[in-house]
Amino acid sequence: MSLDTLTGLLQDLIRIPSPNPPGETRAVAEFCEHFLQKAGFTTQLVAPDERAWSVIGEIGNDDGPTIIYHAHIDTVPLGRNARWSYDPFAGEIDNGRIYGLGSVDDKAPLAAMLYAGSFLAERADDLHGRFVIVCAADEEVGGQLGTKWLADNGYLPPADFAVVGEQTHNRVATAHKGVLRAAFHVAGRTSHATDPWRGRNAINGMAHLILDIERYQRDVLESRPHPLLGPASINVGLIEGGVGSNVVADHCTIRVDRRMIPGEDPRVVMDELRALAAGRQAEDDERTYTVDSFLVSNWFETDAENEYTQRFLAISAELTATPAEPIGYLPGSDAKHLVDVVTGGMVVFGPGSYQVAHSTDEYTDVQELAATGAILRRFLDQTLFQ
Repeated sequence: MSLDTLTGLLQDLIRIPSPNPPGETRAVAEFCEHFLQKAGFTTQLVAPDERAWSVIGEIGNDDGPTIIYHAHIDTVPLGRNARWSYDPFAGEIDNGRIYGLGSVDDKAPLAAMLYAGSFLAERADDLHGRFVIVCAADEEVGGQLGTKWLADNGYLPPADFAVVGEQTHNRVATAHKGVLRAAFHVAGRTSHATDPWRGRNAINGMAHLILDIERYQRDVLESRPHPLLGPASINVGLIEGGVGSNVVADHCTIRVDRRMIPGEDPRVVMDELRALAAGRQAEDDERTYTVDSFLVSNWFETDAENEYTQRFLAISAELTATPAEPIGYLPGSDAKHLVDVVTGGMVVFGPGSYQVAHSTDEYTDVQELAATGAILRRFLDQTLFQ
């Protein structure tokens, strides 16, 4: 397969819409299944419901390691007011870039993985090991109906190494952050705005709590950074409260996004957030402070000294002229759902930047895509043909 074939494959994938929500991935999953079957893979097309279809392709034997390549086949929605310069479902090429919704997140890694795997069948008799490619649904909304469901229901074999396709500019990431979301609530007492002293303004109380959260970020989180990812963080992303400007607010809620670095226990993080509410409560007995609605998506970190990780680092460095050193990946990925499947190393890797993902005029650089395909192919050559 040539570079033109790889770029054409990505264009074909872009032309099959798979926004999530609603998360209907059957069409793109069937495309991947057909491609893999033509390339000599055995396949499974599976789903936990009528929408979230995933494909697992497999080739090889038990005479060596099992390697997983994973990419997700869903994309974010187009957006209500998106003003694209290019048709988001055409896969247009302009000035060395392929444009389209999902062109970088995540159909570029997907195309490169399909491309790399397509060379194996012609040498199947010489394979020493097993290659599994996972084309997964549902990543954009957490992966519960995609990779997590596949892992929990036995569709994924134990693996010695995995590559999770995301946007790293072809650098090799060995860690990413997790996230814990929560809601803080303040309950006060209402009164007429002309006589506010009779009430207890919940929004005013929340203002003090937000300042406590800022101090927690500065004094606690920033004092314990991760070597690849930097410090954990907390962001107040939404606030709502009160019923009108002429009424003292008796309720206020904020929703926070607490990014966790590897090594942080979500239960300890929950306790830290509870301590913030309790600390403010101790200072203010005229209002009630609580925190709840915890939602956790875990972090991921792998051993960078694993032999397969080191091999992948070396190949990537050689073909891209970048340092053979791991990096951290700030967003999350489906790697968190594979930690019980992969017994050895696991990396996050792919073309492009996450800062281009989820944006108008999303694109992938053609030459960077070519390098991704070459790296993924060479790793399979050096690992499964011994």
